[in-house]
Amino acid sequence: MKRMGDKHAQPLLTELQKKPNDAALLNKTALTYKAAHQFDKAAEYFKKSLDSDPKNIAVRDDYASCLFYLGDVDGALAQLQKSLTYDPKHPGTLYNIGMIEWKGKGDVDAAVATWENLLKLNPNMAQRDQIRHLIDMVKQSKTAVAAKQ
Repeated sequence: MKRMGDKHAQPLLTELQKKPNDAALLNKTALTYKAAHQFDKAAEYFKKSLDSDPKNIAVRDDYASCLFYLGDVDGALAQLQKSLTYDPKHPGTLYNIGMIEWKGKGDVDAAVATWENLLKLNPNMAQRDQIRHLIDMVKQSKTAVAAKQ
């Protein structure tokens, strides 16, 4: 995967020598590394892209996912919380916060609260039923764990 990421990123890196602060080009480079599971390099380029375009929520969410994969759960959550300052209703951001609270922090209650807030803020979202199912599943898993103790 590393060779694939480096190979696909090379033309972008060459272009970045001419345009080192091009947020879109930095993002494209980051996405190339992310696809190759080179999360450290991807995070580096997502951060540079955000330095040029700090309000880009999609880039910030991708950066957060890389931080999560690198084991920086708190850093990932901080980036997602920053995204909410630009768009407090952003569905992808709220969904990801819930996932990290659940999987990264082990905090089922916080995850459920975040997803319920997501549904409240976005009542007509197409994925409403899937989110509701996820909430029910996570609540049931918490109940099952508590019953075993």
